Amino acid sequence: MELKRTPLHGRHLQLGARMVPFAGWDMPVQYEGLMQEHMCVRSAVGLFDVSHMGEVFVRGANAFRAVQWLVSNDVGRLEDGEALYTVMCNENGGVVDDLVVYRLSAECFMICVNAANREKDFQWMLNHNPFEAEIVDESDAWGQIAVQGPNAKALAARVCALPLDQLKPFEFVNGTVGDVAGCMIARTGYTGEDGVEVFAPADKTALVWDALIHEGADLGVRPIGLGARDTLRLEARFCLYGHELNDELSPWQARLAWVTKMDKEGGFVGRDALAQRKGNESHRLVGLLMEGKRIPRAEMRIKVEGKDVGWVTSGTRSPCMTRGIALGYVEKAYTRPGTSLVVDVRGREAEAKVFKGPFFNRDLE
Repeated sequence: MELKRTPLHGRHLQLGARMVPFAGWDMPVQYEGLMQEHMCVRSAVGLFDVSHMGEVFVRGANAFRAVQWLVSNDVGRLEDGEALYTVMCNENGGVVDDLVVYRLSAECFMICVNAANREKDFQWMLNHNPFEAEIVDESDAWGQIAVQGPNAKALAARVCALPLDQLKPFEFVNGTVGDVAGCMIARTGYTGEDGVEVFAPADKTALVWDALIHEGADLGVRPIGLGARDTLRLEARFCLYGHELNDELSPWQARLAWVTKMDKEGGFVGRDALAQRKGNESHRLVGLLMEGKRIPRAEMRIKVEGKDVGWVTSGTRSPCMTRGIALGYVEKAYTRPGTSLVVDVRGREAEAKVFKGPFFNRDLE
């Protein structure tokens, strides 16, 4: 099957990016190197092409009721221009996807979905829409650029004639970026850094990219590939669908109780199953900090005194901590911070300890 291309595909080729297949898309995995790109985001500002993400709009008099029913978090607390992180559950309490919901108005919401789940999520929404709201997949009409890092807000302010200094986390505004009208600028991201994500008309996204590159030269801006995007999100301890989340694992297991509002108005798909599952599941997600030089990878087994107690979901060498880090599911008896575990790294035992909180937190720097 031919790979899809984002509106920025030509820019990636011009910049010499190494391209790889990802969720059916031809995407840049790196430009000058994962380490350099990772540290650029931690020290200056990086640009990510996330145009492969999906944008689904829910409209009409019953738009709120439909979105409230589809997701676990409480959309009722949103005002116009606000967003929230949430999950969408199936009837068994597993996670269909993790999402960000944006309220444009009382009768219009945008739901940003993961690239690998675009078609699945859209069909799920259509099939679980008892309120007959209008649900439309407008993903192909949009491009999306994430601007992340300590200098991200300064760069965004240069290209947006908007009051970004007043924009709080998970708020957004509509306006012009560079010379491109009809954009949406949200103070959201997936790196553990501050910054914004710019949604732009697909046919004008490259112009927004060019403006950000041009205006950010003295701020240290660089394009960033999927490789560094993954190490950055792992340092921040953010879940990735297909690794920490899937159709079988519940938000309780993934430590996403904070986005699972069991008593919210209207309920949601999967609530009854989650009520049954709460407190009755054998494994929970933990962070792992490696003791030696070995690097944990997804699907490696986690053990205690030779007993298999879980598995790694994501692992890497942290550029900031200069040692191996991982997320993984372990039996509840071994989830206390500081608990000693062993990761089977290709037949060799690698010692690790359960680590509480993100591996990198800008607020603690």
